[in-house]
Amino acid sequence: MTISERKKSILLAIIKEYIKNVQAVSSGMLVERCKLDVSSATVRNEMAELEEEGYIFQPHTSAGRIPTELAYRLFVDEYVLSKKKKIDDRYKKVLDETFDYNQESFKKVAKKLADISGNAIFWAFHKNDLYYTGISNLFIQPEFKQSNVVCDVSIVIDRMEEIIADIFDKLKIGENIFIGSENPFGQFLSSLVLKYEQKKQSGVIGIMGPLRMDYEKNLDLINYLKSKFQ
Repeated sequence: MTISERKKSILLAIIKEYIKNVQAVSSGMLVERCKLDVSSATVRNEMAELEEEGYIFQPHTSAGRIPTELAYRLFVDEYVLSKKKKIDDRYKKVLDETFDYNQESFKKVAKKLADISGNAIFWAFHKNDLYYTGISNLFIQPEFKQSNVVCDVSIVIDRMEEIIADIFDKLKIGENIFIGSENPFGQFLSSLVLKYEQKKQSGVIGIMGPLRMDYEKNLDLINYLKSKFQ
């Protein structure tokens, strides 16, 4: 489905606002915060159409709208992946100080990645040799605080070795982006996964978080790691 450039810019603003503030976004908020060069009435009309087309929806507790999985996929494919990849110098310095080509270093890098991303990190050094960290980052996300979702996240953690063993050989070398229903770890999550080769051995690194994870920052981190194995 194609959407107009104006709708796309409004949707982009909604996604960025929601990723940053975890608050349903209203037309008035968009006009005020994002300095859109259109009236609030126009934004309302465009948002109504975006909702009909499945890009945003209205939570029952709010007058605002939040992005759907379809919106995040468009955001990643048409905006994030088209941007020049450049890791923030602060993050690069932290990771460069830690990075070396051995498992102990990789574990330290994983911990740093969890701190920087605010998400969970897993690192499969080989198909059946898994390390993960930052799991608590998932449980503090606002959308994961309901008891049923906490249970779902816990099940994913318990099954992580099994899931990675199942997908390990199917992943392509380089970055793999799984959003919502595409995600083998659960449709309420997104995962950015890097498969790399080192000394004829394959490994897999993943950043796992909510659908509203910071895709721009996390893909920059994944691409930084990708450069280390090229």
